[in-house]
Amino acid sequence: MDIQEVDLREMASVIQSKVVVEVSSQVQSLLDSLETTTLDIAVTGEGGAGKSTFINAMLGISDDDFRAAKTGVVETTASPTPYHHPHLPRVRLWDLPGIGTPALQARKYLQLVRFERYDFFIIVTSERFRENHAELAKAVAAMGKRFYFVRSKVDQDLQASQQRRPTLFQEDQVLQQIEADCSRQLKKEGLENPKVFLISSFHLHRFDFYRLQDTLAEELEGHKRHTLLLSFPSVTAAAVQKKKSSLRQHIWKTALLACIISALPGHPFHLNVPVLVNTLKNYQQHFGLDDASLETLAAAVSKPSCELKNQVRSTFVRDLSGDAVQGFLRQAAICGQVMVTVLKSKVPVFNNLVAGAVSFVAAYYLLHTALDSFAEDAQRVLERAYGLETEVQGSLSYPSPGFICE
Repeated sequence: MDIQEVDLREMASVIQSKVVVEVSSQVQSLLDSLETTTLDIAVTGEGGAGKSTFINAMLGISDDDFRAAKTGVVETTASPTPYHHPHLPRVRLWDLPGIGTPALQARKYLQLVRFERYDFFIIVTSERFRENHAELAKAVAAMGKRFYFVRSKVDQDLQASQQRRPTLFQEDQVLQQIEADCSRQLKKEGLENPKVFLISSFHLHRFDFYRLQDTLAEELEGHKRHTLLLSFPSVTAAAVQKKKSSLRQHIWKTALLACIISALPGHPFHLNVPVLVNTLKNYQQHFGLDDASLETLAAAVSKPSCELKNQVRSTFVRDLSGDAVQGFLRQAAICGQVMVTVLKSKVPVFNNLVAGAVSFVAAYYLLHTALDSFAEDAQRVLERAYGLETEVQGSLSYPSPGFICE
């Protein structure tokens, strides 16, 4: 086993103190800053454009869920209404009142909905973008916020086009025409290079949802970027890998905290297990492998939930008990002895921990192995749900649970 050099460098640069209690406080603060990061996304547009359905799709819940935004063919939102992510309560998607007001009222509209509390705006339409959309975008930009245009219900447009011209229908050509028309209308209203994404809230794995996700992630920084990647549904293999990569950057913090908990005077070894079990449960939810998420996905793609659940093969998903985690840690500790000298030379705090380096290595490899296996499961679920041709990657360099030592 080996520890990634980037993690060793980050630990060495962040942790200067050799005092165990100080390091514990420092690492806990780093983890807390991740958990307390807020993300507020404003979703606006005209009534009937599909704002609420889009919000529910982004949250990974069905329209009939008790937590869902109210949907309808007419405007159902009278005031800004927040909808919380089911697993990340500090992530809120705000359903804003429709913008079917005169164009000159854009600034007043933003003041009424308290524009300052949102990280960015998504402007939704199911038809052509009009003057009021462009004016709102200009006002958002003038107030220092980013905006993105979503052309919703493109699946309905494709279906209608195919019914009208069945022999001449070409999906790619119709999509290009829709995008070109959206861009042309917005440029006509004075917007240069508008970012337009074609979306179907009922088929997020198709069309431009992945481009929207990538664009938002690129334009957010730090913890907000991490939070966005965790909160968005992973509907492509690339999205799964990005989520895994973002989570992997913080493994050493959790492993070190678990190690220190066990090493503090009067704290038995097993007290680090609840920390690790909770982290594994979070991984499971982030990848949509919990029962509720799998059942929601199965209903959305009209497949039996057992068919998707059968694609989940990770030992950690089947058994997330404290006993299973403790057993894994014991096996990993045996193989981790060779890394103790390296850790003590790179990160001085380990010199003051009794068996701390060994327990860190065990926790580190537990989380790495679990993260890889969850990502593999998520890709298998996607392939079965959407018929995607995914290529499972990522865990070949890490041992599988139960096969740590040869």
